[in-house]
Amino acid sequence: MRLINRIPGRPAAVLLAALPFIAALILYSIASDIRLEANPADKLLPAPSTIGDTAVRLFTQGDRRTGEILLWKDTFASLARLLGGVGIAAALSLIIGMIIGLLPYARSLLSGFVAVLSMVPPLALLPILFIVFGLGEVSKVVLIVIGVTPFMTRDLAQRVLDIPHEQIVKAQTLGASSWVIATRVALPQILPRLITNVRLSLGSAWLFLIAAEAVASNVGLGYRIFLVRRYLAMDVILTYVMWITLLAFLIDWSLKTLSRRAFPWMEAGL
Repeated sequence: MRLINRIPGRPAAVLLAALPFIAALILYSIASDIRLEANPADKLLPAPSTIGDTAVRLFTQGDRRTGEILLWKDTFASLARLLGGVGIAAALSLIIGMIIGLLPYARSLLSGFVAVLSMVPPLALLPILFIVFGLGEVSKVVLIVIGVTPFMTRDLAQRVLDIPHEQIVKAQTLGASSWVIATRVALPQILPRLITNVRLSLGSAWLFLIAAEAVASNVGLGYRIFLVRRYLAMDVILTYVMWITLLAFLIDWSLKTLSRRAFPWMEAGL
């Protein structure tokens, strides 16, 4: 049997998926042992046990001054900004993408403008956003919206254009209005792609969020990482990085599960 036709079973698939993580952990442990053996006070690669103890402390112990558990406070603040920005971006991209894809006049008017916006580096706009919207929550959410909306819009517009023209013609033959075509023909076919777009945009959204929090914030996961870096607290930084990675994975998994359950007719391959 050719190699391309060999499909691993469920136990083998789980084992193969776990192997890269196990290998990374082993390599990190070896590198940490080497550095700590040469210099027990080394802070660059703390031992896995040290990271574990730090994680337990961060998740369970409150701040000495306020009594609040800062990691949970940072998590709630960052998730509120992230979900707010991604939610607004998803709604805008869905509406604008359908308008561009369905209406030729709107396509001529907006497609070039959206394409140019997608070329603008969002982080370069961060100082402008701080000047216009201040250093509060609005500027951070707007950065995420600006950062991911153009790409999602262009992809959704193209998905609408890829809908077989025969479907549009048949709907018009049956007397469907433009609104009915948009809601009954186009919308059901691009909603799965919208979820996929959100999943693919999460990485960029996290990047914009952490950058904004690092520059101007007093709470948030990105703020805390850049705050403790001056003390070379790598155990805290690595704990936060792993926590952000886990949160991103859980959000992605939730969206994937939602797509499969809401649109069983479309296998989510990503």
